[in-house]
Amino acid sequence: MAIHERAGQPAQPEDLTDIDALLAAYAQIVPDPDNIDQQVAFGTSGHRGSSLDGAFNEHHILATTQAICEYRLEQGIEGPLFIGKDTHALSLPAWHSALEVLVGNGVDVWIDRGGAEAYTPTPAVSRAILAHNREVEGATGTADGIVVTPSHNPPRDGGFKYNPPHGGPADTDATGWIADRANELLRAGLEGVRRVPLDQALEAAETYDFMGEYVRALPRVINLDAIREAGVRIGADPLGGASVDYWQAIADEHRLDLTVVNPRVDPAWAFMTLDWDGKIRMDCSSPHAMASLINAKDDFDISTGNDADSDRHGIVTPDGGLMNPNHYLAVAIDYLYGGGRPDWPAGVAIGKTLVSSSMIDRVAADQGRELIEVPVGFKWFVPGLIEGTIGFGGEESAGASFLCRDGSVWSTDKDGIILALLAAEIQAVSGKSPSQRYAELVAEHGDPAYARIDAPANREQKAKLKALSPADVTATSLAGEEITATLTEAPGNGAAIGGLKVQTASAWFAARPSGTEDVYKIYAESFQGPDHLAQVQQEAQALVDGALGG
Repeated sequence: MAIHERAGQPAQPEDLTDIDALLAAYAQIVPDPDNIDQQVAFGTSGHRGSSLDGAFNEHHILATTQAICEYRLEQGIEGPLFIGKDTHALSLPAWHSALEVLVGNGVDVWIDRGGAEAYTPTPAVSRAILAHNREVEGATGTADGIVVTPSHNPPRDGGFKYNPPHGGPADTDATGWIADRANELLRAGLEGVRRVPLDQALEAAETYDFMGEYVRALPRVINLDAIREAGVRIGADPLGGASVDYWQAIADEHRLDLTVVNPRVDPAWAFMTLDWDGKIRMDCSSPHAMASLINAKDDFDISTGNDADSDRHGIVTPDGGLMNPNHYLAVAIDYLYGGGRPDWPAGVAIGKTLVSSSMIDRVAADQGRELIEVPVGFKWFVPGLIEGTIGFGGEESAGASFLCRDGSVWSTDKDGIILALLAAEIQAVSGKSPSQRYAELVAEHGDPAYARIDAPANREQKAKLKALSPADVTATSLAGEEITATLTEAPGNGAAIGGLKVQTASAWFAARPSGTEDVYKIYAESFQGPDHLAQVQQEAQALVDGALGG
């Protein structure tokens, strides 16, 4: 993976998206429903694309929202629909389009009380859905939600995701149905889409205090008293995203020593430093995108960053800089299960995706807790979080959530705000930064080397990779060690991986096809160091290419 020569350096005018052209394309370009790249397609986090490519335009949102309305009707969902949006330029016009269709279909739609000027993090929408469905006495009908966001993607992109009544990401049954119906509507030239004028839609929408409800509820999930009493100095960088007003509200409401280090919102994100490939990307797990916050790491005890919809977290400490997401997940789990949540039930399990670090496995074993390993995608943690059988669910891509302090559900979508605050709680209660605690875990359990690389694969090869069975792998060893497991289903729930995972005593790799590029991704880890990791990666690619007939 070649690093761009200006990665980590401030964006220049030539790096910026032409916002006027982007917005014009949203309204003017009509997607070709027979072009697979211009159809509605839900990945792990909704439909995403750029209006400039004919992949995220008004027709997509009108059709997708109509499909969601029809899905709600089929599922008997009759309560309010909570809708939020982030700060991407395409989010506001898409929010407008969605409102027109929701109201046109008679949906009881609830928007932020700040109206078009307000931004709503993904976790605040998840909280609103769960609060209505589980905590509001006499609530009529079950609620669901939409978040208009492409997450950490570049400024030219838009995104649209649906959260059903469980509050978390929709599963493939729902998204498949919605995408199929939306594409039918596109092919029919939007015949069957019901909408009203925007002013009528805005007048009909109810308002909801997303920020106030979320911020006031935080003591249920985070020990804010400990943070305040210890005087932990927090620097929060929303990276120009939807958490921008939330962080100041958290500081004010809970009297924390918390500074919003960058309150700017700019749809071109001109203040950002470039990511590894020279693009502007609000990836709070990237040292290149987070360069400004890392440079100021000594100004605070804990510095944090969020992506544009605040479902991801980045943790910066004075002694460690930006923490690797896998490292912080291991520390968070160690703290929560090692005494940080004494009121959680004794049998509550730990959830991880199969491409997350095996350090988590060793921490779970040390804590005597069941580990549930699932495929990539936060949706797999939703049932356990709702039922309280999983206390923490986390992904290697810096997304996680966990239960309230009493063991009840907090959110069923990723919540970068509570993960950021947890870092401050760990500092306050233990007197150690999360990076210092990770160094102790390394001393106890070993030091894993972890990386992800991409390998070329065409559409047919990617489909074959997705359909592999363990019998397709004939190798018996990997990087000098006996293969102990070959998996195409996740051990935690038996769900298909959509690829392959191979394990040895001290290493593993997982290969999964990319949903957007002609590559497959190889995640790998070794507790024998970087040289052994490189050997694992090399043999992994040869093994997969062999299984694909390449």
